[in-house]
Amino acid sequence: MRRLGNSRRTVRTARVRRTGRVTAAGAACTAALAVLTAAPAQAGASVRAEALAQVEAPGQGRAPERAQAHGPAWAHSPGWALKDTGAPSVRFRGLAAVDRDTAWVAGSQGTVLRTTDGGSSWRNVSPPGAAELQFRDVEAFDARRAVVLAIGEGEASRVYRTDDGGATWTESFRNTDARAFYDCLAFFDRRHGLAMSDPVDGRFRILSTSDGGRSWTVLPDAGMPPALDGEAGFAAGGQCLVTAGSRDVWLATGGAARARVLHSADRGLTWTATDVPVPAGDPARGVFALAFRDRAHGLAVGGDYRPDQPSPRAAATTGDAGRTWRSATTPPPAYRSGVAWLPHSRTAALAVGPTGTDLTTDAGRTWRTLDTGSYDTVDCAPDLGCWASGEQGRVARLES
Repeated sequence: MRRLGNSRRTVRTARVRRTGRVTAAGAACTAALAVLTAAPAQAGASVRAEALAQVEAPGQGRAPERAQAHGPAWAHSPGWALKDTGAPSVRFRGLAAVDRDTAWVAGSQGTVLRTTDGGSSWRNVSPPGAAELQFRDVEAFDARRAVVLAIGEGEASRVYRTDDGGATWTESFRNTDARAFYDCLAFFDRRHGLAMSDPVDGRFRILSTSDGGRSWTVLPDAGMPPALDGEAGFAAGGQCLVTAGSRDVWLATGGAARARVLHSADRGLTWTATDVPVPAGDPARGVFALAFRDRAHGLAVGGDYRPDQPSPRAAATTGDAGRTWRSATTPPPAYRSGVAWLPHSRTAALAVGPTGTDLTTDAGRTWRTLDTGSYDTVDCAPDLGCWASGEQGRVARLES
C-alpha cells in the first residue's frame, strides 16, 4: 500500500549533496540558533490511487506569503522567504539543498527546477517526456549532478540522472515489476546509494547503485525482516530513506498496526526493525520522515496525513542508531512530513508539514511552532542554507 504522498542521507545536513563551503560556520550557527530560540512564533505556515489523489490535494496551510526581500543570513529574526518558482500548479515534494545559492526541487507533472542564485530565478530542467510522472525525491551532488526518482506502480517508478545541470537526462532505471512501488532515494556518497520500494513478496525491496545512480541492482531480500500487514513507505517528502556515514541507512514505515523504522549497517544487505511511538493502525498513519545528524542520533516525524484527523505523538527521537525510540515530550501540534537538523548543531532541527514549521533546540524532545505556512519537506546545507518546498509551487529559503 502506498500512502500519503504515496508512499533525504547522511542526515540531510551531512549528506553527499551538502557540498557547499561552510563560511564562518561556528559563529554564524551560534548566532542563528540564538535568534531562532528567542524568536516568537509567527503567524504567517502508498494506499494507491486514492492516496495519490489525496496527496496532491491542496494542504490546509494559509495562502503563500509575499516573498521577503533578500538579506544577509540570520541578520534579524529568521523566517521562510518564498521564492517565486513560476510553477503554481506543481507540488514540490522532492528537495535537495546544495548550498544557500543552489537548490533542486522535483514534483508533480514531471517537473524539476534548479536555482543557482538563491531562488531569484529558476530554470526548468525537467526530463523530456516526463509530464505524466510524479517526482518525489531528488538527490543532488552539486549544481550539475543530480538523481531524481519518479514514484508509482510498475513502470511509473523510474530514476533519472543528469551530469550537466539538467540540460540532458539519462533514464537509469525503470521498474518492470507491477508489484513494486518505489518511494525514496538516499546516497552515502557520490557513488553509493539506495532506493526503496514498498514490500514485494512480503519484504521491502532495495535497489543499490555504486556508480552514482547510473545503474541499479535489486539487492537480495534474505536480510530484510518480513513486512507487517499493510506496511509500506510514504513518498511524502523524500525522507523515508536516509543515510549517515558510509554504511548506515534507515527506512521509515507506516500503514500497519505499528509504525516502524528499519536500520541497516551494511548498506542495505541486512536490516533490523524497531517500533516507533507515533500514530499507527491506519493506512494514513506512520513515520513519514527521518533525519540523522550522525549514525546514532536521529529524529522521526509523521502522524496522520488526513487534515481532519489529529496527530498526537507525531515525533520521536533515538540516541542509539534506532535500536530504541522515545516520544517527544512536546511534539509538533500536527502531522509533519519533513525534518532536518540545522547545520553544525547537535540540538536544533526543523520539522515541516501542511500546517506549519516547528523548531526543536533540545534534540527533538520539545518542539514549538515558528510558522504556519504549508511545506512538505525541508533540507539544510552545511553553509546554513536551509530550504523548504511544497504545494502550489512553494519554495522558500530561511532568511533574516
